Amino acid sequence: MSSVQTRVAAFLIAAGTALGAFGAHALKGRLEPEMLQIYHTAVFYHLVNAVGLLAASAVWSGCRAGAARIAALAIPAGIVIFSGSLYLLAVTGVRWLGAVTPIGGILLIGGWLSLAFASRKAAD
Repeated sequence: MSSVQTRVAAFLIAAGTALGAFGAHALKGRLEPEMLQIYHTAVFYHLVNAVGLLAASAVWSGCRAGAARIAALAIPAGIVIFSGSLYLLAVTGVRWLGAVTPIGGILLIGGWLSLAFASRKAAD
C-alpha cells in the first residue's frame, strides 16, 4: 500500500503547490483580505497533511493493515474536504461551505490517530 500512498501524497503535494501559486498570483487583489487568509489556511493544511502523508508512506508496510487502511482513506479525504471547502469558500464567498470544513478536520485527526494506532506492529 505504501507505493499507492506515495503517489497519492505526491499528487496532493503537486496540487497544493499549484493551488498555492494560484492563490498568491491570481487571487491576490481579487479577494478580500479575509477570503485570501481563508485560502492561505486551506493551502497550509493541504500541504502540511500531504507532506505528512508522504512521510507516513515510508513506514506503511510495517503497520497494522486495518488501521492503516482507515488512515490511507481518511487523510486524503480529509485534505480534500477540509481544504477543498475552504478553497471554495474563499473564491465563491458561499458561507455554508464553512460548515463542511470540520468534517474534513475530523477525518484528518481520525486518520492521523489511526496511523498512530496502525504503527504499532502486530506483535505488540
